[in-house]
Amino acid sequence: MRQLTRTLQYYILTRWGRRWKDRAALEQWQERRIRRHVERIRRLSPFYRDLWADMPAEEWRRFPAIEKQLMMDYFDTLNTAGITKDMAFAEAYEAENSRHFKPTLHGITVGLSSGTSGNRGIFLVSEQEQAAWTGAVLAKLLPGGLWQRAKIAFFLRANSNLYESVRQGRLQFQYFDLLEPVPQLIARLERYSPDIWIAPPSMLRMLAEARLSGGLTVQPRRLISVAEVLDPLDREHIERTFGQTVHQAYQCTEGFLGCTCKYGMLHLNEDIVHIEKEYLDRESGRFVPVVTDFSRSVQPIIRYRLNDILTESAAPCPCGSLFTAIERIEGRCDDILYLPHSENGQLVTLFPDFVTRAVLAASPEIEHYRVIQRSPLDLEISYRTRRGSAKDIESLLAGEFSRLFTRFSCIPPQLQFTDYSFTPGAVKLRRVERSWKL
Repeated sequence: MRQLTRTLQYYILTRWGRRWKDRAALEQWQERRIRRHVERIRRLSPFYRDLWADMPAEEWRRFPAIEKQLMMDYFDTLNTAGITKDMAFAEAYEAENSRHFKPTLHGITVGLSSGTSGNRGIFLVSEQEQAAWTGAVLAKLLPGGLWQRAKIAFFLRANSNLYESVRQGRLQFQYFDLLEPVPQLIARLERYSPDIWIAPPSMLRMLAEARLSGGLTVQPRRLISVAEVLDPLDREHIERTFGQTVHQAYQCTEGFLGCTCKYGMLHLNEDIVHIEKEYLDRESGRFVPVVTDFSRSVQPIIRYRLNDILTESAAPCPCGSLFTAIERIEGRCDDILYLPHSENGQLVTLFPDFVTRAVLAASPEIEHYRVIQRSPLDLEISYRTRRGSAKDIESLLAGEFSRLFTRFSCIPPQLQFTDYSFTPGAVKLRRVERSWKL
């Protein structure tokens, strides 16, 4: 009952309690919260106390940024719950292997990150932080509010106490394990008939295809994409099939970072986190987010550099939100392709969006694709068309990529065409990927 009361308090606070007259007022409020939070974490976390040395809280923007590897290396002294990395991993892996996702240590929820890059992380969340997360998620993502009955279907590789906490009051919640066979998942979905479907876009796409083939008859009230980049090709197909907007939740180990408004525009959750923009390209608005979560104390996230590429919107959102509008989440920094320049051989940057646009421009017959750069001069393009594999598609793809390489004055890599194949499950779908290291 106490946890439900806390969740309700955070829900009300998120939905109706916080208002700022302008952007400057929001930023001043964030600054006060962050400075207080920094002082508290300095007392509780030996890692951060040593990292920041004698730098005052008002200079927190000058604190060294950290990344996942550093957080894992110093996990034992970074967290404030006295939980060692060995203890946390043992508990989380036991849950993964048993598929019984209820791991806690000293009342702290323990979970594993997806580890797309092969480097899995661990996250810790206290009961209070779990209530705050649940209240924020319900306030921002539920179309009918907390008091309207709704059934939620949540598709993900691993469940968690954190996700299960969404089951509140009139809300029903079922976890759909992506490691289960797809026909079994579809049969369960038919029986459950949920209103809200939360899933990676690769799974939503598969459900859309099942709907078109007649294998799935239930209709969602809201679709929410999580965990993977929402590719334009997938978005268009899913929205056309179900006749509604695909919303997004930008959620990761580092926090609930953003969600879409009623217009489908993604906004950063700046009432929960502060995000600095480390620009990759100011002209296009591409940046890497550096996250400071001023509400989490068990596993503090302060000036944490993510590996994501975000593009800020050039125009204000019609919803009028003060929160930063994001045009798209493009992928990860590891998904940036690099090709040698045709004159000096220096590596030229090719953002994932350029590659996606080249594929989509080649032919409207392409239904699925993946582009993997195996080396600076080897590019594998797998695809599937509406009418099966066709050689003329390959010539169209080759033409679009040739124009792209010419535009950037790159040495054209060798193109290898293969059949597309992917099943949602343990591995996230990455439409554009670089498999070699710089």
